[in-house]
Amino acid sequence: MSTQSLFGESSLLGTAPSSVIGGEWSSAGSPSSTAVVDPATGVVLAEVPTLTPEDVARAVEVATAAQKQWRRQSHTARAAVLERVRLAIGEHASELAAIVTAEQGKSPADALGEIAGAQAFFDFAISQKYRTVGEVVAAEHGERIETREEPIGVIAAILPWNFPAAIFARKVAPALMAGNAIIVKPSELTPLSALALARVAQLAGLPDGLLNVVCGAGRVVGKALVTHPGIGMVTMTGSTRGGREILASTADSIIPVSLELGGKAPMIVFADADLKAAAAAAVEARLWNAGQVCTCNEVTYVHESVAAEFRALVVEAFRATVPGRPSPTGHVMGPLVAEREWVKVKEMVDLAVAQGATVEVGGGRPEGAEFAAGNWFAPTVLSGVTVDMDIAREEVFGPVLPLVEFSTDEEAIANANSSAYGLTAYVYTQDLNRAMRAVDDLEFGEVYLNKIGPEQVQGFHTGWKASGLGGDDGAHGYAKYVRHKTTYLGYGRGA
Repeated sequence: MSTQSLFGESSLLGTAPSSVIGGEWSSAGSPSSTAVVDPATGVVLAEVPTLTPEDVARAVEVATAAQKQWRRQSHTARAAVLERVRLAIGEHASELAAIVTAEQGKSPADALGEIAGAQAFFDFAISQKYRTVGEVVAAEHGERIETREEPIGVIAAILPWNFPAAIFARKVAPALMAGNAIIVKPSELTPLSALALARVAQLAGLPDGLLNVVCGAGRVVGKALVTHPGIGMVTMTGSTRGGREILASTADSIIPVSLELGGKAPMIVFADADLKAAAAAAVEARLWNAGQVCTCNEVTYVHESVAAEFRALVVEAFRATVPGRPSPTGHVMGPLVAEREWVKVKEMVDLAVAQGATVEVGGGRPEGAEFAAGNWFAPTVLSGVTVDMDIAREEVFGPVLPLVEFSTDEEAIANANSSAYGLTAYVYTQDLNRAMRAVDDLEFGEVYLNKIGPEQVQGFHTGWKASGLGGDDGAHGYAKYVRHKTTYLGYGRGA
């Protein structure tokens, strides 16, 4: 992995920067550091020093000063700057993708797709230069009442590790376009992508101080960031546990919090579905990024009359999916991001078997010397799963697909809705009435009919229940980064 064109003679290997604050790069911090590990080999790529709460406070101070100038820029002026950033991301796409592959484990092809997604998030944010930013409402003669959008101030963004580049852009682009400054705290597992993207933005001419990156542990650096009195809003993508902690930490501040949390996305395959299309979709939606996506097909409910045929199609596809070290030729599936994640997935599979499930294929580490090191987990299908088993109810961030049979439409919907989560659901049926009834009855923020994701930048990606509050993308997601001010104007009293 080479980053010389981004960082001159230095690179992100070895001792990497711990922050960029006000345009200044630093490897300072506390005496401790976090190792960034190649998920495919277990080899340490870099050591990233952990920041202190004092470092975070400095970042907030710098961002506050920069935002006061940025907020005065017109929407078109901001858009022009962000367009330069968008183009620069494309110019450095190969380098950025290599960093994503190295620290997160996805194939180069998938990593390049993620970088294209990052550009798309900037593209949509830029389109908001034509946004309607206020309204005039009915008032008495001689009066005017108007409500307009204004920036919030300094945004704190807490990022996950599964899409370290795309979700960086998903939060940074609208925050900046709306006139805010932003401080990003990337995952300890994948900080290099955020640092590299911040460097790209700097090279593209983004004014210093508007985009800052602070690295370190969530319960130290993250907590110091979200509880700082200078923060006007927190946006976070991550676990439900982490979301609850942020809500509790920000309660005293009474600031907006947008959370995109975990999911247990069901796919419902009705008896009249195109089984080959549904099976192919079930496999792709489960194995994408080795199952490490909050919208992944976490559990498939299939009608009992077609369950055997559907299971055979899925097992065949899973058996044919051979994990492999990411390479330019690409592999369908890479490793899990960290050993801790491998252990979690293995424990859940073993518990499912203990509770009565059958492993049709996979179940643990793939056979072969090439998989002895790293966090490799074989594509796994579990049959004989019932809706009350843990594997059917708890999120599994790995390539494991539980199959649950159902008898009636009502049973399928009830099973899907029994989850504590409510982010994404998939429905396969050729009956339009059945499809639309499912949309009406499913308790999820987004529903896909006879297709799978990923979600589109112009849509609204939002979860219900334990999957979060707020949301990202589209006009509704952009609106999370502004607040409103109403002006009452009296005029012409003597007329």
